[in-house]
Amino acid sequence: MSAEIENVRKDVRMRFETDSIMSIAWILVYLLPVILAVVFVSLFIVAMVSFVAVTPTLPPPGQPITQFVPLFISIVFLYLLAIIGFIVSLILIYKLVKRRNTHFKRQNFLFEDIVAAVKAVAAKKGVDVEVGLASCERTAREAKAEETEKGAMLWAILSAVIFPALWYVWYFLMKDFYKHERREDGFWEDISRTMDKCGIKFSVSRRTEAMPERSFALYLILTIITLGWFGIYWLYVLLKDPNQHFRYHIQVEDQLLNTLETVAI
Repeated sequence: MSAEIENVRKDVRMRFETDSIMSIAWILVYLLPVILAVVFVSLFIVAMVSFVAVTPTLPPPGQPITQFVPLFISIVFLYLLAIIGFIVSLILIYKLVKRRNTHFKRQNFLFEDIVAAVKAVAAKKGVDVEVGLASCERTAREAKAEETEKGAMLWAILSAVIFPALWYVWYFLMKDFYKHERREDGFWEDISRTMDKCGIKFSVSRRTEAMPERSFALYLILTIITLGWFGIYWLYVLLKDPNQHFRYHIQVEDQLLNTLETVAI
């Protein structure tokens, strides 16, 4: 039985690599176009005021117009900021999709290894838990079949060059995590009842804030009619919901691992 519990322990340790808690400050990426526009207009005004103040009349032919230098510098600065914003946007989408993939993959391993560990505990105690574990195994198979990997780099690039692709990325990030959490809640309930039949007390704590089922159509309409400003909140929930989901995992996984290690002693 120690081998099965060791596998669960490895799955739990993997969360430090897969379950990335992303800062809400990433919302600033969404505001980059607005920031760029404000910076450019400000630099343009400063450059033009400087030009008019220093050169009220055009210089003689052949003399360089050095007063255009600040304007030229502002344009170059704008382009540099735009390039930086483009790269940071790619990184944001890549990180959002990648952590979806890595968490779902780790969760599949964790489901399978928990079932194997509980099966070993039941065999040791001589308890028949096939019915309860059958439901858990079905949940694990459904998760593996539905939570397939999305190309993080591919969708990051598509989102940058084809704007509607970004909306699709936000769609599956929102919907996939909601379905994942509901499926996971069912698994924890089934495994808790199964362990109870083995005489092991494992009560899963309730989520402080369950992930709500958000309407993609409503969010898209609100984003369009607010000229993109609602997208700030949309990105916020895409960052917050998985973060909260991962923090709940830490609590439940540590509790489960401690319980299994106690039984193994």
